[in-house]
Amino acid sequence: MASISLATGYITKPAVPHMLANAFKNLASVTFTSDYSFKQADKLKEAAKNTRVVAAAAPSGGAGKKEEPKEEKKEEEAADVDMGGLFGEEY
Repeated sequence: MASISLATGYITKPAVPHMLANAFKNLASVTFTSDYSFKQADKLKEAAKNTRVVAAAAPSGGAGKKEEPKEEKKEEEAADVDMGGLFGEEY
């Protein structure tokens, strides 16, 4: 019921928590790119900074191994494919 309410824009009781969470996410995302901030957003910013630091400090799978350069694969041009009259097109 909540998903139908969110999709149609008709407010129902089961959809209210989801609407509030989405509104908070939108407001918090604005604080990452502007000077505006509030207490809960500051906590999110600190958590995001710490995540980046931890991810950078964490050893990757082959910490002592030397990485070999990878060869780039060239993409082939897409061929024009007949869909077999899927959309009612008769040639």
